[in-house]
Amino acid sequence: MTESADDGTSRPEQVRRLVLHGTRGVVSRCRDFTAEALADWGWIPGETPDEGERVEDVLLLVSEVVTNACLHAGGPEELVLRHRPGRLRVEVADASPEHPRRRVTRSPALPGGHGLMVFDRLAGEWGSEGKANGGVGKVVWLEVSRPGRPPWSRPDPQGRRDPRRPREDRPPGDPA
Repeated sequence: MTESADDGTSRPEQVRRLVLHGTRGVVSRCRDFTAEALADWGWIPGETPDEGERVEDVLLLVSEVVTNACLHAGGPEELVLRHRPGRLRVEVADASPEHPRRRVTRSPALPGGHGLMVFDRLAGEWGSEGKANGGVGKVVWLEVSRPGRPPWSRPDPQGRRDPRRPREDRPPGDPA
């Protein structure tokens, strides 16, 4: 898949896969794997507080979706990260045919049972689908967008500079 980036260039989707076995230590492995990918893709370090918070959101979402696979599906089989400019899709495959479903609403003060609520609040979209090619099990996926930079900090495809933004080659307040 190829998409157009903010700077007008065309960039292919980048994919990272982590094959998983069992449940021991799998949540921290997936978080570390995701953090490394986000760093390679330029999400870490965040340039703004919003970007830094979004990275924390992504790591929390990965923890939640992997933990759900451990608790309800015997453990995840694979974590797949799909990156396009400004967007990340997280997929966790497991062997259970049971799709996530909301349970009776419970008090947020009680422990447990809040994973889907976290998905609703932090993921742009999420869902589940059966494995491709008739495989047994499902894939739970979620999508997260990277906070946009203000228009004056984005590169202009024609190389023009926003006159409201100070030039890097002169001190702030210098009118020249």
